[in-house]
Amino acid sequence: MKTWLITGCSSGLGRQLAEAVAARGDRLVATARSADDLQPLCERFPKTVRAISLDVTRAGDAAKAVALAEHVFGGLDVLVNNAGFGFIGAIEEAEPREYRPLFEVNVFGLIETTRAALPALRRRPGGRVVNLSSGAGIAGSAGFGFYNATKFAVEGLSEALAHELGPLGLKVIIVEPGPFRTEFLGRSMATAAREIDAYAETVRARRRYRETNDGRQAGEPGQGRRRHAARDRRRASAAPSSDRAARSCDG
Repeated sequence: MKTWLITGCSSGLGRQLAEAVAARGDRLVATARSADDLQPLCERFPKTVRAISLDVTRAGDAAKAVALAEHVFGGLDVLVNNAGFGFIGAIEEAEPREYRPLFEVNVFGLIETTRAALPALRRRPGGRVVNLSSGAGIAGSAGFGFYNATKFAVEGLSEALAHELGPLGLKVIIVEPGPFRTEFLGRSMATAAREIDAYAETVRARRRYRETNDGRQAGEPGQGRRRHAARDRRRASAAPSSDRAARSCDG
């Protein structure tokens, strides 16, 4: 039985992973900016799941979550850095107030959460750090430059971390998903407020893709007709960053 700490469990992949971990009988510290969102999961698995508020940009939150795992479950085996969000906008269009928060969450939040968890992970054999990157961490594309930059940073950091942790018996796993059914195009995607006409044929197309596909992907409740599903699959196949992969970085 392993003990997991997962960030960003209120929705999307984080929520699904938390559900899967709890269902298989492992112990879990589930985190989100609002722990209230996680109470139904705690009520279903009262012996093995604990919830705590964790804003990865707020100093001290990660340390409290790690301390909870050690106090209640005796240690920590797996950290999953899942919290993050996307951003669409040309490099010229976006303002610092728009793209700096992206780096605070996707990069610096991941770093600080990892640093808080490493002492506990080093005390248990066979620990894992799982970092959510993206297909956007493999290749850049117009309109996603800032998001690409954050995920490329996750890739480089994870590879270096793997070399540091390998001799200690810990491994790092980078997860590089492409499009799949979550709220990533909705609540988890920010967009630059300014639009520059010069980028109409490149970046604007990315903006419109988000606007026309959010809530219409295959699997969306109420979109069950076969023709809608087929249409959405075609759209998904044409979306950027469609690579799907998970890889382990060997030190």
